[in-house]
Amino acid sequence: MPQDERYFYQPSQGHGLAHDPLNAIVSPRPIGWIASKNSQGQRNLAPYSFFNCFNYTPPIIGFASIGRKDSVANIVETGEFVWNLTTRELAEKMNQTSAPLPRGEDEFTFAGLTPAASKIVSVDRVAESPVNFECKLTQCIQLKDANGQDIDTWLVLGEVIAVHIAKHLINDAGIYQTTLAEPVMRAGGPTAYYTVTENNRFDLSRPVMSK
Repeated sequence: MPQDERYFYQPSQGHGLAHDPLNAIVSPRPIGWIASKNSQGQRNLAPYSFFNCFNYTPPIIGFASIGRKDSVANIVETGEFVWNLTTRELAEKMNQTSAPLPRGEDEFTFAGLTPAASKIVSVDRVAESPVNFECKLTQCIQLKDANGQDIDTWLVLGEVIAVHIAKHLINDAGIYQTTLAEPVMRAGGPTAYYTVTENNRFDLSRPVMSK
């Protein structure tokens, strides 16, 4: 595509479009459905669209919170959290947990979800979710802009110390079946989400260099 056919903008000066395209370009993104609790034992459950896995060994996952919200405060306070897989069946309930409830009000109860005790951490997981990661906080980092100025966004990283997987998602060969879980991911625009199916799949093998 010739350069003059590209739309160009500088984010610091605004994008000039109907909706910020950043979230639509970097998509779809896994949902960080994060359960936490404060030192008084009050539960919190909230979805974050800035979420991913960052390391194999040890497994490290993380999410970013725009503003130091209850999830961040709770995790820093207790050092623990649980990630819960959002599936198509649970999408509406996940969305309910994004409601701006008063601090201390239980999103599990509000969304009609069942809290289940974790094996190692003291934070409850979502029983209806087929995959849960129990996590210990490793870092909480306040992000900075290109000028080195702090911004009101917090990156929370945690080591996955325990994993729960519904057995029907693992086939006889011992391989986790991604599409069978119907994971839901965040996309661009204010309301767009996607899931994946086997029809979307294609395979690539890494190139092998000859000696």
